[in-house]
Amino acid sequence: MASLSSSRWKQRQARDPWVQRARAGGWRSRAIFKLEEIQRRDRLMAPGQLVIDLGAAPGAWSQYAAGVVGAAGHVIAVDLLPMEPLDGVTVIQGDFTDAATLERIRAALDGLRAGLILSDMAPNMSGTRAVDQPRSMYLAELTLELASEALAPRGSMVIKLFQGEGFQEFVAVCRGKFAEVRLRKPEASRQGNRETYLVARNFRL
Repeated sequence: MASLSSSRWKQRQARDPWVQRARAGGWRSRAIFKLEEIQRRDRLMAPGQLVIDLGAAPGAWSQYAAGVVGAAGHVIAVDLLPMEPLDGVTVIQGDFTDAATLERIRAALDGLRAGLILSDMAPNMSGTRAVDQPRSMYLAELTLELASEALAPRGSMVIKLFQGEGFQEFVAVCRGKFAEVRLRKPEASRQGNRETYLVARNFRL
């Protein structure tokens, strides 16, 4: 069963035009085009900015963000999985739900606050929505907690969410903490995928 699933995934990847574009452009994954569209529409990143990228591996978002913030900026990339190094990026391999990983993020910030927090995190999906949705919302809540601690005044945040229980309540909480909250469904999101990106601007410290 696992080999059949892997075969189907490889076939889908081979047919996916976004995967082909990513490979042609030297990007680490097709996810680049989701962040690129959000940046084009919302202009969240700027040269010199400090960015935290959660759920970063294999690194396409960090790769793109590092290019936008340039040499004067920096990206802190966090993931449970290993990630190949990138110029201008500090890679932290660890579980974001562990206190030890949070301490490493704090150490990397070195007293500074981020201008943008990105989260493309998703739990390991079991296929059971009653299990997967609470796990997803828990990651979103932890990201918002980090934003409350580490985001600069008027900073921005992007979080991947999945439609379901707790979604509307979380959006409402974010509206209370940011001056502007929008929901984006990038063109590169796969058909039938429940993912949505919450884009929040102007953090009220």
